[in-house]
Amino acid sequence: MSLQEELTAVQHCLDDLVRTVGRLERSLARLREAEAGPEPLEAAGRTEPVDGVITISEAPYDATLWTESDDEGLGVRGRHAP
Repeated sequence: MSLQEELTAVQHCLDDLVRTVGRLERSLARLREAEAGPEPLEAAGRTEPVDGVITISEAPYDATLWTESDDEGLGVRGRHAP
């Protein structure tokens, strides 16, 4: 094979590589768009998007959430530990 033929073959390989990388980039962009999913609903009248920040209310929690729950390592509330 002559030098010119080898250079032509290398150029074809590089062209194929550029096309393949372009297809991969487009596929990756579509996957990222699909993973992002729908935009979050507006919460409490806010119009700006939520960036993974969760606000915890200062209001006291409802005590019924812990009815018949176990304290870690101590057992059920209102009962004596063995």
